[in-house]
Order: sequence, then structure tokens, then C-alpha cells
Amino acid sequence: MARRDPQQSFVFRKHGGPRPGAGRPRKQGRASERHEAREEFAARYPVHVTLRTVKALGNLRQAHAYHALRWAMYCVIGRHDFRIIHVSIQHDHVHLIVEAGGAVALAKGMQAFLISAAQRLNRALGARTGEKRRGTVFPDRYHARVLRSPTQTRNALAYVLNNWRKHREDRGHATRKIDLYSSGINFGGWRELGDSPVLYKPPKGFSRLSTSLPQTWLLQAGWEKAGDISAFAMPGSI
Repeated sequence: MARRDPQQSFVFRKHGGPRPGAGRPRKQGRASERHEAREEFAARYPVHVTLRTVKALGNLRQAHAYHALRWAMYCVIGRHDFRIIHVSIQHDHVHLIVEAGGAVALAKGMQAFLISAAQRLNRALGARTGEKRRGTVFPDRYHARVLRSPTQTRNALAYVLNNWRKHREDRGHATRKIDLYSSGINFGGWRELGDSPVLYKPPKGFSRLSTSLPQTWLLQAGWEKAGDISAFAMPGSI
């Protein structure tokens, strides 16, 4: 009977599992907004949204970027479940105060606005530089903060509409009450207006940002229970 060779042992190499250097490389640079589920909220609560843009776009406080964002807002102005009530355009970020029917409506409304805004900003920058641009515009997931009380809503309104003073963009404009790169010209609640039913008069040739009228009690009148808002106030942190 032929003698069998002893069975050889094999070492199986494992390619998975935890080990140093395994997995997808971590993204470098500023951490993005965590991809957690959006907070559920009722339609009666407004939301403060913050968007950041890439450095390649440069300063957003220029006419080409202003009009790109203004036109992007038209794509959502007809929606019944999502409304942009106020806007503030700063050097490298944008603040919005919006109303939405809930977390899903907020996500869909913001998606529509972000797609339109990215396309228009890229197009506007390309027309300005003569070089076509298709790159990323908003590198991070937007940050959303639900406003549930008159105090939170009043502070968010003051923060957004007077945000230019926080970033010292008002320097050299001592007599100007309102930031023209915001929807402050559409806001009727300024302390300086008093009981006047007339809004501040816009400069000649000025095109207003296409915001919607508020439907929630907090943005219509509720915020006033927490105090008035001066056009010259320096906003604090919220």
C-alpha cells in the first residue's frame, strides 16, 4: 500500500478586518457636517440654515454671485412646502431662514436650491473669468438649526440680517442701515421703521432678493415677544 504524504497545513491570509492603514483614506481639510439624520420638526417651526462655499469661488459679496443666488431662489419660490424667508450673503458662506413642512420637505427644498445655486455660481464665475467651471460649490452638508421659540427666532433674525456687521463688512458704510447683500430691505420689523407700513427704499437699480412672505407665527409676529431688532445692532453668537 502506497504511503501517503502528510497533509500540508495552509496559512490563509486575511485581507479584511481592522489593521493600521486599512480602509478608505480620511478626508483632509475641514471636517464636513456629519451625515446624521435630520432633526424632525413641525411645520410651525422656522429653520436657520448655514451654507459654506469653496475658496475657488472667491468673495460672494460681488454682483455676479449676488445675482446668481438671487436667480437660484426662483426655483423654490413656488413651492408650498418650502420657503426662503430671509437671506444673508457673506464672503464665503450664506445664511438662510426658511420654513418647511418638515425634515423631508427641508431636504428636498434645499436640494433644489443648492443644485440651482451651484450651477448658477459656476456659470457666473466662468463668465467673469473666461474659464468654464464645473467644480464643487458647497463642500459640506448644510447646517440646520430649528427655531422653536420667540427668543430663538428673534435672535436668528438679528444674527442673519445684521451678519455683515459681525464680519465688519459695514466698515466704510456708516450711514447705510441695511446690508444690500441680504434680504434686510424686505424686512418690516426694524426698530427704526417704527409703525411705518413702508419698507426702506432700495437704491436705484437695486434688485431685491426673491424671498417669500412668512407663514409661521414665529416669523410673522411671535419673534417680537422677545424684543425688537435695530438695524445698527451688532449680532451676538447664537
